[in-house]
Amino acid sequence: MAKYEFKPSPIDLVNPSYDVIVIGAGGTGLSAALQAHELDASVAVFEKNAALGGNTSKASSGMNAAESLVQYDHGIIDNKADFYKETLKGGGFLNDPEMLSYFVDHAALAIDWLKEHDVELSDLTITGGMSKKRAHRPASMAPVGGFLVTGLLKAIEKARISVFNQTKVVKLLQDETGKVNGVVILGPDGHRTVKAKTVILATGGFGASKSIIKKYRPDLADYKTTNQAGATGDGLLLAEDIDAQLIQMDFIQVHPTAQTDGDRTFLIGEAVRGEGAILVNQAGKRFVNELATRKIVSAAITGLNEDGAYLIFDQGIRDHVKAVEFYDHIGLVEHGDSLAELADKIGVDASGLEATVAKWNSDLATGDDTAFGRTTGMDRGVEVGPFFAIHVHPAIHYTMGGIHIDAETEVLDTNGNVIKGLYAAGEVSGGLHGNNRIGGNSIAETVVFGRQAGIQAVKYVRGK
Repeated sequence: MAKYEFKPSPIDLVNPSYDVIVIGAGGTGLSAALQAHELDASVAVFEKNAALGGNTSKASSGMNAAESLVQYDHGIIDNKADFYKETLKGGGFLNDPEMLSYFVDHAALAIDWLKEHDVELSDLTITGGMSKKRAHRPASMAPVGGFLVTGLLKAIEKARISVFNQTKVVKLLQDETGKVNGVVILGPDGHRTVKAKTVILATGGFGASKSIIKKYRPDLADYKTTNQAGATGDGLLLAEDIDAQLIQMDFIQVHPTAQTDGDRTFLIGEAVRGEGAILVNQAGKRFVNELATRKIVSAAITGLNEDGAYLIFDQGIRDHVKAVEFYDHIGLVEHGDSLAELADKIGVDASGLEATVAKWNSDLATGDDTAFGRTTGMDRGVEVGPFFAIHVHPAIHYTMGGIHIDAETEVLDTNGNVIKGLYAAGEVSGGLHGNNRIGGNSIAETVVFGRQAGIQAVKYVRGK
């Protein structure tokens, strides 16, 4: 089957004005544009990169939601209150409570909305910090990000919504009252002004901006990043230029499992651990609950002072994480017919690894991780050869801070007042995640708050 390819609109088709302009064509921007269009607004999306999808395209684990029909189909009884409490705890109790409440209440609805657009997430896995399988993913177990972007683009194409790539928004325009009423774009034909009744910032975070990271977290200045090169905080700079408030900018998440050995950095998704993989040190021993929060697992790997750690898994686990096929294809996965052979290849103590795996499998049989108290991702052991390993290091992954918004995605200025006509959603905004994002919550955020931004923008256009 030929790979789907979306064709962006040529720049000469830009209209002089729209009801809603969306800046950014990742999961948040595409969700916002589609939702606004469904409410009968005229919409245009501007994306600075040639490729569409942003960081969403790199997401691999799933989309969190509680009390979804998919969970019930799988026999999983969950509740939103636990989803709320675990996300709040994972974020150090620094999450915006109103944003978090809206997020938890609307995540399952977002799963249903996607299904209506033939983006069906009918399989489940689990991520660190969660007590139940809440991470929804495709039935094929393929990485969720590319699947979501492709599905949304197909819906965008069907709806005939204009998406302009290689077109960077360089300025937000305001009228004499301070209301945002348009943008200045820089496209293939130069600068032009496009008017709008509302503008939605969906430009993503700043995980690839060394200058912004150095400003707020100099201790992370030399870390590699899992972000795509365009994640440079453009939306933050646009908003700051019109006095928008930024919050929690020092809350930058380091993902524990990234492959950083070569010229490029690859995120090794949490689903690998969620489906049963363990982490070992050079002695072949486990050293942490692999599905604790990302902050805890990252600190544990760094604390080894051993040039990272190794993810260890078997064929049974690999069969449940299709992303491993990609990791292997690009040379990130070491193979061994036995654990001893694998240990020799990666320079890990063989007897230590064999003893660790035997202990882990024994604990799984009783349902009690006696070493580190792990309670999730224990559906299968490391038992069926061949065996596999991926070398991992922590890397900058997600920026929890950003533009200060309220639960209706309205942007607030430095005095706490709403900037009329301007909305923001997704990683460009701050407040939802506290000081640590739970795996699976970013994809949920893109759809939940992308839709919310589209809804609220149209509500504003209608004057209601």
